[in-house]
Amino acid sequence: MSLISTLARRQLTRQVPQLTHTTTRSFTTTVKMALEIKAEITTFNGKLYKLTHPSTTTSTPMSLNLFIPPSALSKTTPAPVLIYLSGLTCSPENCTEKGFFQHRASQLGLALVYPDTSPRGLSIPGQSDSWDFGEAASFYLDATADPWKENYKMETYITTELPSVLFSSPHLGPYLDKERVSITGHSMGGHGALTLYLKHQDKYKSVSAFAPIANPTKCPWGEKAFKGYLAGGLEEGKKHDAVELLRSGIWKGGDLKALVDVGTGDNFYKNGQLLPENLEAVVKEMGLEGLKVRYHEGYDHSYYFMASFSGEHVEHAARHLGLL
Repeated sequence: MSLISTLARRQLTRQVPQLTHTTTRSFTTTVKMALEIKAEITTFNGKLYKLTHPSTTTSTPMSLNLFIPPSALSKTTPAPVLIYLSGLTCSPENCTEKGFFQHRASQLGLALVYPDTSPRGLSIPGQSDSWDFGEAASFYLDATADPWKENYKMETYITTELPSVLFSSPHLGPYLDKERVSITGHSMGGHGALTLYLKHQDKYKSVSAFAPIANPTKCPWGEKAFKGYLAGGLEEGKKHDAVELLRSGIWKGGDLKALVDVGTGDNFYKNGQLLPENLEAVVKEMGLEGLKVRYHEGYDHSYYFMASFSGEHVEHAARHLGLL
């Protein structure tokens, strides 16, 4: 067992107090040291850590995976970070095991963060009734409708709490460069990556997406999610739609630094769930530059598709994070 694992297990697994209104302050202090290492795996000469922590945003435990490249482990220079957002039904494990991001990230000195897709273990009626809504299907927004609004706050979790917990960790934080962060994702996670990038322009240096739900207010997946999670339904959903956000003039950052890959054999693309053409059209409409959308003949929606191009998405992030 490595030194970091020994120290981390000793220091990070302290019992966390019950979250109550009277202990909020001590819980918030404790949560910064509450990353628990469930597993440490050597891969591509780096380290993959499977982690959990108690979230004050979702009021549930949250799981995530973290890959630290060998360059950061062996030097005093922290690694830039690429956050990967998973799609519907997924957990941190899917892309970690099947996306093949770690290989190129190890070579370039890029750290990878794989958060979960939603809070878990709640007793919300209907949260497990369908695969495309509820647990593992958060759409990376802060819900405003009952009963979801108390726990489904994934926009705040991804953009605020998660980086705070990681970067303030005394054992893992020193390996990560909090000033150089990019974001990517697949399907629902591609939607999340695009929208969080556009809304939090101070947090990310670039964005990429595999088969993203690019215009969710115009597709069945998005309509179902927004009508369920948001008190304002589809109209409020425009605040969580990459096409509508760009049309609103939100982007002030010049070159979009955005890469999108879509497979022409993807049934969800064929059935109008993804709508990448609408993303291309609004970029042209608004006179913006820096979006590259690539259509790959025959590829589907699976991790076979993602693994085929994950190295290029790692390189895209690395280029804008100063590694290439």
